[in-house]
Amino acid sequence: MTDALSMLAGGFGHVFAGGAAFHALWAVLIGIVIGALPGLTATMGVALLTTLTFGMGPNVAMLVLVCVYVGAIYGGSRSAILLNIPGTPASAASTLDGFPLARQGLAGRAMGISTAGSWLGTLFGTLILALFAPSFGEFALQFGSYEMFWVAMFGIVIAGSLSGGDPLKGYIAGFIGLFVASIGQETNHAYARFAYGNGDLAGGLGLLPVLVGVFGVAEVLSSMRGPAVKAVSSKIDSVIPRIGDITAYWRTIFRSGAIGTFIGAMPGLGEDIAAWSSYAAAKRASAEREKFGKGSVEGLMAAETGESACVPGAIIPVLTLAVPGSAPAAVLMAAMMIHGLNPGPMLAITSPEFIYQIVAMLIVADMVKLFYGLVLVKPLLWILLIPRERLMPVVFVLCTVGAFAITSRLFDIWVMLGAGLVGFVLRELRFPMAPLVLGIVLGDLLDKNLLRGLVLSGGDLTPFFTRPISMGLCALTLVAVAWSIPGFGALFRRRQAAMPK
Repeated sequence: MTDALSMLAGGFGHVFAGGAAFHALWAVLIGIVIGALPGLTATMGVALLTTLTFGMGPNVAMLVLVCVYVGAIYGGSRSAILLNIPGTPASAASTLDGFPLARQGLAGRAMGISTAGSWLGTLFGTLILALFAPSFGEFALQFGSYEMFWVAMFGIVIAGSLSGGDPLKGYIAGFIGLFVASIGQETNHAYARFAYGNGDLAGGLGLLPVLVGVFGVAEVLSSMRGPAVKAVSSKIDSVIPRIGDITAYWRTIFRSGAIGTFIGAMPGLGEDIAAWSSYAAAKRASAEREKFGKGSVEGLMAAETGESACVPGAIIPVLTLAVPGSAPAAVLMAAMMIHGLNPGPMLAITSPEFIYQIVAMLIVADMVKLFYGLVLVKPLLWILLIPRERLMPVVFVLCTVGAFAITSRLFDIWVMLGAGLVGFVLRELRFPMAPLVLGIVLGDLLDKNLLRGLVLSGGDLTPFFTRPISMGLCALTLVAVAWSIPGFGALFRRRQAAMPK
């Protein structure tokens, strides 16, 4: 316990050393603006800012990206409450009660509830991260190549089966991501796969240009294709959170924080599922369920707490297993690798202090978010008045500059444009993006551990299924696939209900 506290104190020392606190102030503000503007997402914000952090040290770069992540997830509630348009997909649940409250002349109170719920949710998730990530990291040291293969496979499968919509589309998106990750030279013998004699393709597709294209360019195309968004003026009352709103729903806050953190730790599910799950659980348990969807304080509190608790929850598997819990966390993990940090089971041994530095960064970002949520309401309303037609060209230029800045190759710009076009088509066909991102990010992990495991076993597949942890992960993966088959879940529940009690 003493060691943990000393490392946490050291983490805060790193955050406040060398003017890093100034970076937290501007990064959270940019994150809130990105989240508040419809059409921009937390994933795109983290991806764009990653391209601007190459000249920074690893700790400062991670602080900036964590602050953008935290700020963007919170910022989406601004437009959700005032415009009935979620700034990010995670804020969709907040429109159900946030906008009705605003139409009742309680926009300020709604934003105060949103701020309090988001602040408490991130704080709750960060506490869970600080308590359990180090011990979970030590357990992850038992994972070898066989186990890590199934971890990667489980992440892609569960993201495909639970990310909403048609599970088959989720699986297709996940395996498209795996295909993209497999382009280029394989690790053991440097054999060029899917290169067709092209030297650029033999080097593989850069992770960041692909992610910037899938989220940045695809968002630009989707936003420009959609209908025009008109701002809705709303009178703002006091935005100071009421103590009564917090104390009256403390059970909802605790429940939503636990749900959000748990869903965040599940690979690929993300903040939107955390928000909807928290909202649904609050509605089932509420004595005022008839108010939900009509301006319920409890409903808005549940959605905001759940989505914000998901942020530190999604970072837990990043640090301990090198498996992202959400799409923004996947980009954050890619940024860690770019800056020479190696998340995964060995992190608890080689750099245990880094876990507590992330904890300190989350706490600082959460406090800065609280400050901005209380004092910068009117300027954020002005930002929402920016016409989307003027904003999207700027975003596109930033995407292009960011993709080119990584290796200064024109090929990366073509990769970005191609990935953006593919991402746009998949969005129009209603394919989920989380499995696609997980496939791209986890493809390298899956490929390396499959090849390494086969080398260790002399080509024998048996250890992938017979080792205890591998067997358990394989069973979980098969259950996730079976559960997504239409009718299987309903059949299981009917049989369970028919069993004598």
